[in-house]
Amino acid sequence: MSLITFLNRQALHLRPDPARVVVRPFKPTTEPRDLNPTDKTRANHIVDRVLALDPEVAASQLAEVLENFQGRHRNLLQTFEARADEMEDAFAPHSVFSKIQRRLVGAYFLHEYSFEASALFNPSIVCHPDQTGAPEGGCRFILSLRAVGEGHVSSLTFRSGCVTADGRVSVDPAARLASVPKVLSRVPGPEGDTVEIVFKTDEDISERLIFPITLTQSNGIEDARFVEFNDEGRRVFYATYTAYSGRAIRSELIETSDFLSFKMSPLNGTAARNKGMALFPHRINGRYAMIGRQDNENCYLIYSDDLYTWNGGEPILKPKFPWEFVQIGNCGSPIELEEGWLLLTHGVGPVRKYSIGAALLDKTDPSKVLARSREPLVRPDPSEREGYVPNVVYTCGAMRHGDMILLPYAVSDTFSNFATIKISTLLGTMES
Repeated sequence: MSLITFLNRQALHLRPDPARVVVRPFKPTTEPRDLNPTDKTRANHIVDRVLALDPEVAASQLAEVLENFQGRHRNLLQTFEARADEMEDAFAPHSVFSKIQRRLVGAYFLHEYSFEASALFNPSIVCHPDQTGAPEGGCRFILSLRAVGEGHVSSLTFRSGCVTADGRVSVDPAARLASVPKVLSRVPGPEGDTVEIVFKTDEDISERLIFPITLTQSNGIEDARFVEFNDEGRRVFYATYTAYSGRAIRSELIETSDFLSFKMSPLNGTAARNKGMALFPHRINGRYAMIGRQDNENCYLIYSDDLYTWNGGEPILKPKFPWEFVQIGNCGSPIELEEGWLLLTHGVGPVRKYSIGAALLDKTDPSKVLARSREPLVRPDPSEREGYVPNVVYTCGAMRHGDMILLPYAVSDTFSNFATIKISTLLGTMES
Protein backbone atom coordinates (compact mmCIF):
# COMPACT_ATOMS: atom_id res chain seq x y z
CA MET A 1 0.00 0.00 0.00
CA SER A 2 1.53 3.27 -1.10
CA LEU A 3 0.87 5.93 1.53
CA ILE A 4 1.91 9.58 1.50
CA THR A 5 4.98 9.84 3.76
CA PHE A 6 3.26 11.82 6.52
CA LEU A 7 0.99 8.83 7.22
CA ASN A 8 2.14 6.53 9.99
CA ARG A 9 0.88 3.15 8.88
CA GLN A 10 0.35 0.62 11.67
CA ALA A 11 1.32 -3.04 11.20
CA LEU A 12 -2.06 -4.12 12.49
CA HIS A 13 -4.13 -6.22 10.10
CA LEU A 14 -7.65 -7.32 11.04
CA ARG A 15 -8.38 -10.32 8.85
CA PRO A 16 -11.58 -12.36 8.50
CA ASP A 17 -11.80 -15.48 10.63
CA PRO A 18 -14.02 -18.25 9.20
CA ALA A 19 -13.99 -20.03 12.57
CA ARG A 20 -16.26 -17.37 14.08
CA VAL A 21 -19.83 -18.60 13.65
CA VAL A 22 -23.36 -17.96 14.86
CA VAL A 23 -26.41 -20.20 14.64
CA ARG A 24 -29.15 -18.99 12.32
CA PRO A 25 -32.66 -20.33 11.67
CA PHE A 26 -32.78 -23.03 9.01
CA LYS A 27 -35.99 -22.80 6.99
CA PRO A 28 -36.55 -25.82 4.73
CA THR A 29 -38.29 -25.03 1.47
CA THR A 30 -41.13 -27.08 0.07
CA GLU A 31 -40.28 -28.98 -3.11
CA PRO A 32 -42.73 -28.62 -6.04
CA ARG A 33 -43.82 -32.26 -5.66
CA ASP A 34 -44.83 -31.53 -2.06
CA LEU A 35 -47.27 -28.76 -2.96
CA ASN A 36 -50.34 -31.01 -2.72
CA PRO A 37 -52.40 -29.24 -0.02
CA THR A 38 -53.21 -32.55 1.63
CA ASP A 39 -49.49 -33.23 2.27
CA LYS A 40 -47.62 -32.10 5.32
CA THR A 41 -44.95 -29.47 4.94
CA ARG A 42 -41.27 -30.41 5.04
CA ALA A 43 -41.10 -28.90 8.53
CA ASN A 44 -43.81 -31.25 9.73
CA HIS A 45 -42.02 -34.16 8.07
CA ILE A 46 -38.87 -33.39 10.06
CA VAL A 47 -40.79 -33.05 13.31
CA ASP A 48 -42.57 -36.34 12.62
CA ARG A 49 -39.25 -38.13 12.19
CA VAL A 50 -37.81 -36.72 15.40
CA LEU A 51 -40.88 -37.56 17.46
CA ALA A 52 -40.86 -41.09 16.07
CA LEU A 53 -37.41 -41.76 17.56
CA ASP A 54 -37.13 -44.04 20.56
CA PRO A 55 -36.69 -41.82 23.67
CA GLU A 56 -33.23 -43.23 24.36
CA VAL A 57 -32.18 -42.66 20.74
CA ALA A 58 -33.50 -39.08 20.88
CA ALA A 59 -31.54 -38.43 24.08
CA SER A 60 -28.41 -39.91 22.51
CA GLN A 61 -28.83 -37.75 19.40
CA LEU A 62 -29.22 -34.59 21.48
CA ALA A 63 -26.15 -35.47 23.56
CA GLU A 64 -24.16 -36.00 20.35
CA VAL A 65 -25.22 -32.63 18.98
CA LEU A 66 -24.24 -30.91 22.22
CA GLU A 67 -20.85 -32.64 22.29
CA ASN A 68 -20.22 -31.54 18.72
CA PHE A 69 -21.35 -27.90 19.00
CA GLN A 70 -21.38 -26.86 22.69
CA GLY A 71 -17.92 -25.28 22.66
CA ARG A 72 -18.78 -23.17 19.61
CA HIS A 73 -21.75 -21.29 21.08
CA ARG A 74 -23.11 -19.90 24.32
CA ASN A 75 -26.25 -21.38 25.92
CA LEU A 76 -26.88 -23.85 23.12
CA LEU A 77 -29.75 -25.66 24.87
CA GLN A 78 -31.55 -22.36 25.37
CA THR A 79 -31.04 -21.61 21.70
CA PHE A 80 -32.55 -24.97 20.74
CA GLU A 81 -35.56 -24.30 22.99
CA ALA A 82 -36.05 -20.80 21.59
CA ARG A 83 -35.99 -22.17 18.04
CA ALA A 84 -38.49 -24.87 19.02
CA ASP A 85 -40.79 -22.14 20.35
CA GLU A 86 -40.78 -20.66 16.83
CA MET A 87 -41.81 -24.07 15.42
CA GLU A 88 -45.18 -24.28 17.18
CA ASP A 89 -47.04 -24.79 13.88
CA ALA A 90 -45.03 -27.94 13.28
CA PHE A 91 -45.71 -29.17 16.84
CA ALA A 92 -49.44 -28.40 16.69
CA PRO A 93 -50.56 -31.76 15.28
CA HIS A 94 -48.85 -33.57 18.16
CA SER A 95 -50.38 -33.61 21.62
CA VAL A 96 -47.42 -34.94 23.62
CA PHE A 97 -43.69 -34.31 23.30
CA SER A 98 -40.81 -34.20 25.75
CA LYS A 99 -38.27 -31.48 26.49
CA ILE A 100 -35.59 -33.60 24.80
CA GLN A 101 -37.75 -33.89 21.68
CA ARG A 102 -38.36 -30.12 21.59
CA ARG A 103 -34.65 -29.36 21.95
CA LEU A 104 -33.75 -31.85 19.26
CA VAL A 105 -36.33 -30.38 16.90
CA GLY A 106 -34.87 -26.94 17.59
CA ALA A 107 -31.43 -28.23 16.61
CA TYR A 108 -32.75 -29.55 13.30
CA PHE A 109 -34.04 -26.10 12.37
CA LEU A 110 -30.76 -24.26 12.93
CA HIS A 111 -27.52 -23.99 10.97
CA GLU A 112 -24.12 -22.42 11.57
CA TYR A 113 -23.19 -19.32 9.61
CA SER A 114 -19.59 -18.13 9.28
CA PHE A 115 -20.36 -14.43 9.19
CA GLU A 116 -16.87 -13.14 8.31
CA ALA A 117 -15.63 -16.03 6.19
CA SER A 118 -15.03 -13.83 3.14
CA ALA A 119 -14.23 -10.34 4.37
CA LEU A 120 -13.85 -7.98 7.33
CA PHE A 121 -13.65 -4.44 6.01
CA ASN A 122 -14.98 -0.88 5.65
CA PRO A 123 -14.40 0.15 9.28
CA SER A 124 -15.56 3.21 11.19
CA ILE A 125 -14.36 4.32 14.61
CA VAL A 126 -15.62 6.30 17.65
CA CYS A 127 -14.45 6.91 21.21
CA HIS A 128 -15.59 4.16 23.54
CA PRO A 129 -18.39 5.33 25.88
CA ASP A 130 -16.45 3.67 28.73
CA GLN A 131 -12.90 5.04 29.04
CA THR A 132 -12.01 2.84 32.02
CA GLY A 133 -8.47 1.57 31.58
CA ALA A 134 -7.56 3.99 28.80
CA PRO A 135 -3.81 4.78 28.62
CA GLU A 136 -2.71 8.17 29.99
CA GLY A 137 -3.27 10.74 27.29
CA GLY A 138 -4.81 8.01 25.11
CA CYS A 139 -8.28 6.81 24.28
CA ARG A 140 -10.26 3.60 24.13
CA PHE A 141 -12.25 3.21 20.92
CA ILE A 142 -14.91 1.04 19.31
CA LEU A 143 -14.43 -0.11 15.75
CA SER A 144 -17.36 -1.18 13.61
CA LEU A 145 -16.69 -3.49 10.67
CA ARG A 146 -18.62 -4.94 7.78
CA ALA A 147 -18.41 -8.73 7.83
CA VAL A 148 -19.25 -10.82 4.76
CA GLY A 149 -20.05 -14.52 4.75
CA GLU A 150 -21.67 -17.12 2.53
CA GLY A 151 -23.93 -15.67 -0.17
CA HIS A 152 -22.28 -12.25 0.11
CA VAL A 153 -24.51 -11.38 3.08
CA SER A 154 -23.12 -8.43 5.06
CA SER A 155 -23.56 -7.95 8.81
CA LEU A 156 -22.23 -5.55 11.44
CA THR A 157 -19.59 -6.57 13.95
CA PHE A 158 -17.37 -4.74 16.44
CA ARG A 159 -13.92 -4.59 18.00
CA SER A 160 -12.50 -2.51 20.86
CA GLY A 161 -9.01 -1.12 21.23
CA CYS A 162 -6.77 1.73 22.38
CA VAL A 163 -4.71 4.52 20.86
CA THR A 164 -1.90 5.98 22.97
CA ALA A 165 -0.96 9.64 23.27
CA ASP A 166 1.74 9.20 20.62
CA GLY A 167 -0.55 7.37 18.18
CA ARG A 168 0.25 3.69 18.77
CA VAL A 169 -2.83 1.57 18.09
CA SER A 170 -3.78 -1.78 19.61
CA VAL A 171 -6.92 -3.84 19.09
CA ASP A 172 -8.26 -6.19 21.77
CA PRO A 173 -8.34 -9.88 20.78
CA ALA A 174 -11.67 -10.99 19.36
CA ALA A 175 -13.69 -13.40 21.44
CA ARG A 176 -13.86 -16.94 20.14
CA LEU A 177 -17.66 -16.97 20.37
CA ALA A 178 -20.21 -14.73 18.70
CA SER A 179 -23.92 -14.08 19.22
CA VAL A 180 -26.90 -12.29 17.75
CA PRO A 181 -29.14 -9.97 19.81
CA LYS A 182 -32.61 -10.46 21.21
CA VAL A 183 -35.31 -8.53 19.37
CA LEU A 184 -37.21 -6.43 21.93
CA SER A 185 -39.72 -4.80 19.58
CA ARG A 186 -40.61 -4.51 15.93
CA VAL A 187 -42.84 -1.72 14.58
CA PRO A 188 -43.86 -1.97 10.91
CA GLY A 189 -43.84 1.20 8.83
CA PRO A 190 -44.32 2.28 5.21
CA GLU A 191 -40.56 2.35 4.58
CA GLY A 192 -39.76 -0.76 6.63
CA ASP A 193 -39.67 -2.01 10.20
CA THR A 194 -38.21 -0.13 13.17
CA VAL A 195 -36.51 -2.66 15.42
CA GLU A 196 -35.07 -2.50 18.94
CA ILE A 197 -32.47 -5.13 19.88
CA VAL A 198 -30.29 -5.89 22.89
CA PHE A 199 -27.27 -8.06 23.65
CA LYS A 200 -26.48 -9.78 26.94
CA THR A 201 -24.30 -7.78 29.32
CA ASP A 202 -21.83 -10.62 29.85
CA GLU A 203 -20.91 -10.77 26.15
CA ASP A 204 -17.75 -9.02 24.99
CA ILE A 205 -18.31 -6.35 22.37
CA SER A 206 -16.46 -8.46 19.81
CA GLU A 207 -19.08 -11.19 20.31
CA ARG A 208 -21.92 -8.91 19.21
CA LEU A 209 -23.12 -9.42 15.65
CA ILE A 210 -26.00 -7.51 14.09
CA PHE A 211 -27.22 -9.78 11.33
CA PRO A 212 -29.98 -8.66 8.91
CA ILE A 213 -33.30 -8.59 10.78
CA THR A 214 -35.83 -6.86 8.51
CA LEU A 215 -36.92 -7.43 4.91
CA THR A 216 -35.28 -4.22 3.70
CA GLN A 217 -31.90 -5.40 5.00
CA SER A 218 -32.39 -9.12 4.40
CA ASN A 219 -29.39 -9.41 2.07
CA GLY A 220 -27.07 -7.10 3.94
CA ILE A 221 -26.29 -4.37 6.46
CA GLU A 222 -23.51 -2.55 4.64
CA ASP A 223 -20.96 0.16 5.44
CA ALA A 224 -22.09 1.58 8.80
CA ARG A 225 -20.72 5.10 9.33
CA PHE A 226 -20.70 5.65 13.11
CA VAL A 227 -20.42 9.09 14.65
CA GLU A 228 -20.58 10.38 18.23
CA PHE A 229 -23.42 12.89 18.12
CA ASN A 230 -23.83 15.68 20.67
CA ASP A 231 -27.40 16.93 20.90
CA GLU A 232 -27.63 19.71 23.48
CA GLY A 233 -25.42 17.84 25.93
CA ARG A 234 -26.89 14.39 25.24
CA ARG A 235 -24.40 11.99 23.69
CA VAL A 236 -25.61 9.26 21.36
CA PHE A 237 -23.89 7.21 18.70
CA TYR A 238 -25.58 7.17 15.30
CA ALA A 239 -24.65 5.28 12.17
CA THR A 240 -26.13 5.43 8.73
CA TYR A 241 -25.84 2.20 6.77
CA THR A 242 -27.00 0.74 3.48
CA ALA A 243 -29.82 -1.77 3.78
CA TYR A 244 -29.90 -4.23 0.87
CA SER A 245 -32.96 -6.39 0.29
CA GLY A 246 -31.51 -8.36 -2.61
CA ARG A 247 -33.35 -6.11 -5.07
CA ALA A 248 -33.14 -2.58 -3.70
CA ILE A 249 -30.93 -0.41 -1.51
CA ARG A 250 -31.84 2.34 0.93
CA SER A 251 -30.25 4.22 3.82
CA GLU A 252 -31.22 3.37 7.38
CA LEU A 253 -30.14 4.61 10.81
CA ILE A 254 -28.88 2.76 13.86
CA GLU A 255 -28.58 4.44 17.26
CA THR A 256 -27.12 3.42 20.61
CA SER A 257 -25.71 4.96 23.77
CA ASP A 258 -23.83 1.91 25.04
CA PHE A 259 -23.28 -0.50 22.11
CA LEU A 260 -25.37 -2.98 24.07
CA SER A 261 -28.87 -1.98 22.98
CA PHE A 262 -29.63 -0.58 19.53
CA LYS A 263 -32.53 0.92 17.61
CA MET A 264 -32.62 0.44 13.82
CA SER A 265 -34.91 2.69 11.79
CA PRO A 266 -35.56 3.28 8.08
CA LEU A 267 -34.91 6.78 6.75
CA ASN A 268 -37.54 8.58 4.69
CA GLY A 269 -37.26 11.02 1.80
CA THR A 270 -35.72 11.19 -1.65
CA ALA A 271 -32.12 11.37 -0.36
CA ALA A 272 -32.55 8.16 1.64
CA ARG A 273 -33.02 6.14 -1.53
CA ASN A 274 -29.27 6.22 -2.02
CA LYS A 275 -26.28 4.82 -0.16
CA GLY A 276 -23.26 6.45 1.48
CA MET A 277 -24.92 9.01 3.79
CA ALA A 278 -22.83 10.40 6.68
CA LEU A 279 -24.19 12.48 9.56
CA PHE A 280 -22.42 15.56 10.96
CA PRO A 281 -21.61 15.12 14.69
CA HIS A 282 -23.95 17.93 15.80
CA ARG A 283 -26.60 20.23 14.38
CA ILE A 284 -25.49 23.12 12.20
CA ASN A 285 -27.47 26.32 12.67
CA GLY A 286 -30.13 24.28 14.46
CA ARG A 287 -30.54 21.66 11.72
CA TYR A 288 -29.29 18.12 11.17
CA ALA A 289 -26.82 17.81 8.30
CA MET A 290 -25.61 14.93 6.13
CA ILE A 291 -23.10 14.38 3.38
CA GLY A 292 -24.51 12.02 0.75
CA ARG A 293 -24.20 10.93 -2.86
CA GLN A 294 -27.42 11.10 -4.87
CA ASP A 295 -26.18 10.75 -8.43
CA ASN A 296 -23.37 8.18 -8.15
CA GLU A 297 -20.88 10.92 -8.96
CA ASN A 298 -20.83 13.94 -6.60
CA CYS A 299 -20.97 14.70 -2.86
CA TYR A 300 -24.11 16.48 -1.67
CA LEU A 301 -24.85 18.50 1.45
CA ILE A 302 -28.32 17.76 2.84
CA TYR A 303 -30.14 19.49 5.72
CA SER A 304 -33.18 18.32 7.66
CA ASP A 305 -35.24 19.32 10.68
CA ASP A 306 -36.15 15.66 11.18
CA LEU A 307 -33.42 13.09 11.79
CA TYR A 308 -35.43 10.41 9.99
CA THR A 309 -36.47 12.35 6.84
CA TRP A 310 -34.00 13.56 4.19
CA ASN A 311 -34.90 15.32 0.96
CA GLY A 312 -33.11 17.41 -1.61
CA GLY A 313 -29.52 18.55 -1.15
CA GLU A 314 -26.95 20.50 -3.13
CA PRO A 315 -23.75 19.20 -4.75
CA ILE A 316 -20.65 20.63 -3.04
CA LEU A 317 -17.84 18.35 -4.26
CA LYS A 318 -17.44 17.12 -7.82
CA PRO A 319 -14.68 15.01 -9.39
CA LYS A 320 -11.70 17.30 -10.04
CA PHE A 321 -8.49 15.27 -10.06
CA PRO A 322 -7.65 12.18 -12.17
CA TRP A 323 -7.87 9.76 -9.21
CA GLU A 324 -11.56 10.69 -8.72
CA PHE A 325 -12.79 11.27 -12.29
CA VAL A 326 -15.32 8.40 -12.18
CA GLN A 327 -16.99 9.39 -8.89
CA ILE A 328 -16.41 10.93 -5.49
CA GLY A 329 -18.12 10.10 -2.19
CA ASN A 330 -17.67 10.52 1.55
CA CYS A 331 -15.59 8.21 3.72
CA GLY A 332 -17.50 8.77 6.94
CA SER A 333 -18.84 11.64 9.01
CA PRO A 334 -17.05 15.01 8.88
CA ILE A 335 -14.53 15.59 11.68
CA GLU A 336 -14.66 18.97 13.43
CA LEU A 337 -11.38 20.91 13.54
CA GLU A 338 -10.63 24.50 14.52
CA GLU A 339 -10.03 25.21 10.81
CA GLY A 340 -13.31 23.68 9.58
CA TRP A 341 -14.89 20.32 8.84
CA LEU A 342 -12.44 17.67 7.65
CA LEU A 343 -14.26 15.37 5.24
CA LEU A 344 -12.50 12.21 4.13
CA THR A 345 -13.52 11.22 0.61
CA HIS A 346 -13.13 8.29 -1.71
CA GLY A 347 -12.42 8.72 -5.38
CA VAL A 348 -12.66 6.23 -8.21
CA GLY A 349 -10.11 6.43 -11.02
CA PRO A 350 -8.86 4.32 -13.94
CA VAL A 351 -9.72 0.59 -13.84
CA ARG A 352 -12.10 1.49 -10.97
CA LYS A 353 -9.23 2.02 -8.54
CA TYR A 354 -10.50 3.42 -5.22
CA SER A 355 -8.35 5.90 -3.26
CA ILE A 356 -8.91 8.01 -0.10
CA GLY A 357 -8.57 11.80 -0.12
CA ALA A 358 -9.81 14.74 1.94
CA ALA A 359 -11.60 18.09 1.75
CA LEU A 360 -11.97 20.96 4.23
CA LEU A 361 -15.41 22.56 4.57
CA ASP A 362 -16.35 25.84 6.21
CA LYS A 363 -17.42 25.30 9.81
CA THR A 364 -20.56 27.46 9.75
CA ASP A 365 -21.44 26.90 6.09
CA PRO A 366 -20.25 23.44 4.99
CA SER A 367 -21.39 24.12 1.42
CA LYS A 368 -18.20 26.21 1.08
CA VAL A 369 -15.19 24.04 0.19
CA LEU A 370 -12.07 25.69 1.60
CA ALA A 371 -9.48 23.17 0.38
CA ARG A 372 -9.05 19.63 -0.91
CA SER A 373 -6.27 17.14 -1.49
CA ARG A 374 -4.79 17.08 -5.00
CA GLU A 375 -3.29 13.63 -4.41
CA PRO A 376 -4.83 10.72 -2.45
CA LEU A 377 -3.83 10.06 1.14
CA VAL A 378 -4.09 6.30 0.60
CA ARG A 379 -4.09 4.47 -2.72
CA PRO A 380 -3.79 0.84 -3.85
CA ASP A 381 -0.26 -0.31 -4.55
CA PRO A 382 0.86 -3.26 -6.73
CA SER A 383 2.52 -4.93 -3.73
CA GLU A 384 -0.79 -5.23 -1.81
CA ARG A 385 -3.83 -4.95 -4.03
CA GLU A 386 -5.30 -8.45 -4.21
CA GLY A 387 -8.48 -9.40 -2.41
CA TYR A 388 -12.22 -9.89 -2.67
CA VAL A 389 -12.45 -6.70 -4.76
CA PRO A 390 -8.97 -5.71 -6.07
CA ASN A 391 -7.61 -2.16 -6.21
CA VAL A 392 -9.72 -0.69 -3.41
CA VAL A 393 -8.90 1.20 -0.21
CA TYR A 394 -11.87 2.51 1.73
CA THR A 395 -12.98 3.71 5.14
CA CYS A 396 -16.37 4.45 6.71
CA GLY A 397 -15.02 6.91 9.26
CA ALA A 398 -11.96 8.19 11.10
CA MET A 399 -11.56 9.82 14.52
CA ARG A 400 -9.66 12.82 15.87
CA HIS A 401 -7.24 12.09 18.72
CA GLY A 402 -5.35 15.14 19.94
CA ASP A 403 -3.30 16.54 17.07
CA MET A 404 -3.80 13.53 14.82
CA ILE A 405 -6.42 11.63 12.86
CA LEU A 406 -6.78 7.92 13.53
CA LEU A 407 -7.73 6.33 10.22
CA PRO A 408 -8.89 2.72 10.00
CA TYR A 409 -9.20 1.61 6.40
CA ALA A 410 -9.97 -1.51 4.37
CA VAL A 411 -7.81 -3.15 1.74
CA SER A 412 -9.41 -4.72 -1.36
CA ASP A 413 -12.71 -5.34 0.48
CA THR A 414 -10.96 -8.11 2.42
CA PHE A 415 -9.20 -6.95 5.62
CA SER A 416 -8.62 -3.75 7.60
CA ASN A 417 -5.61 -1.76 8.79
CA PHE A 418 -4.82 1.54 10.58
CA ALA A 419 -2.84 4.70 9.94
CA THR A 420 -2.42 7.98 11.85
CA ILE A 421 -2.05 11.41 10.29
CA LYS A 422 -0.83 14.66 11.85
CA ILE A 423 -3.62 17.19 11.33
CA SER A 424 -1.28 20.13 10.70
CA THR A 425 0.66 18.23 8.06
CA LEU A 426 -2.50 16.99 6.39
CA LEU A 427 -3.96 20.50 6.15
CA GLY A 428 -0.65 21.76 4.79
CA THR A 429 -0.89 19.42 1.81
CA MET A 430 -4.39 20.58 0.80
CA GLU A 431 -5.00 23.34 -1.69
CA SER A 432 -7.84 25.80 -2.07
